[in-house]
Amino acid sequence: MKFHKKTIRDVPLEGTTVLLRADYNVPLAEDGSVKDDFRIRASLPTVKALLKKGCKVVIVSHLGRPEGRDESLTIEPAAQRLAELLGEPIRFVDQTVGNKVKMAIKRAPKRSVVVLENLRFHAEEEANDEAFARQLASDTGAKYFVQDGFGVVHRDHASTAAITLCIPSVAGLLLEKEYVSIVKAMRHPERPLVAVTGGAKVSDKIQVVKELVEKADSVLVGGAMANTFLAGLGQSVGASKYEAGQAEVVKDIVTLAGKRSAELGVDLSEFLELPSDVAVAKSVDDKHVENMPVDAVTEHDMILDIGTVTAEHFARTIANAKTIIWNGTMGFAEKEVFSHGSAAVARAMTQNASAESIVGGGDTADFAIHWDTKNGDSFSHISTGGGASLELMAGETLPGIEHLLDA
Repeated sequence: MKFHKKTIRDVPLEGTTVLLRADYNVPLAEDGSVKDDFRIRASLPTVKALLKKGCKVVIVSHLGRPEGRDESLTIEPAAQRLAELLGEPIRFVDQTVGNKVKMAIKRAPKRSVVVLENLRFHAEEEANDEAFARQLASDTGAKYFVQDGFGVVHRDHASTAAITLCIPSVAGLLLEKEYVSIVKAMRHPERPLVAVTGGAKVSDKIQVVKELVEKADSVLVGGAMANTFLAGLGQSVGASKYEAGQAEVVKDIVTLAGKRSAELGVDLSEFLELPSDVAVAKSVDDKHVENMPVDAVTEHDMILDIGTVTAEHFARTIANAKTIIWNGTMGFAEKEVFSHGSAAVARAMTQNASAESIVGGGDTADFAIHWDTKNGDSFSHISTGGGASLELMAGETLPGIEHLLDA
């Protein structure tokens, strides 16, 4: 599948100054160091490719949700980690725009990396302020803008939208890979396509779930999302977390699933697979976990994971897939005792070596990376974007991509 926008391969970048929008919104440890460098590692192919072209690479990103300047959310730890991963020095500037930025970039050698301070220290960033974008373009002296922050391209911000009005704008290698991997799996998958969906909310993923139901050959539902489905279908889920008021949405999705399963010539229960058994406890802190059929759940039980029979069933379905899309953990996977269902899904995906395996961003990506002994490399693609990957799967256009130069 071809990408419909120009990338860093399509424009003459040799020896130029390039403004690169990365996504270094990474979790920090208590001592201020980077706790998880997945997003920084994901940006390395683009940074290295630009350095190979002799570029002066000026990187901008946001971190957290600061209200004005907040030193606890400086991007400097991410810049230090980038230097370690690149194995060469980088220059960090504690401003995003202004004379200090101009002078630091002017003094930097031709082939070098400069990282600027947190974009969100400026309210103009989220306001998509064109004057701020023009100042960013002018103060950095960039000849091209490279969008590689997939995690933010679903937002109209100064560094995703307004900046593209100021300088010619193309995609980085990560952005291209994210788009092609996700869109190909949704539009042109090798079949069977198995979709595994979970997480907390149905309401956040209605459009995605509908898209998956219309396109997949099997849809496996776990996590608190499965509780909402079960409750919407009249099944008691005891004291479990679920979304009230979603019964109509659940019925709509089940109706769609009924049409799709008829097209495929299979029973509805074979196409839309809900948990037949679950792992329950009295609270999320309870160490005593019991496995039971769904219809045995009492009013005091909390469903916190899919059960062993369901996990085995899901694993068998995944083993026969040619394309697997996973978005949403199978339970309260932050606690190891409730992570067995998610681990079973991850294991089945990585054991099916011939299949294309796509993991959506956010909590699912975090789980997959920390579960995998190869830091996520056992999967075909783990997305760096939560909301962006969901919107792309739902078939929506992402402004940060659409504003780039057409191929």
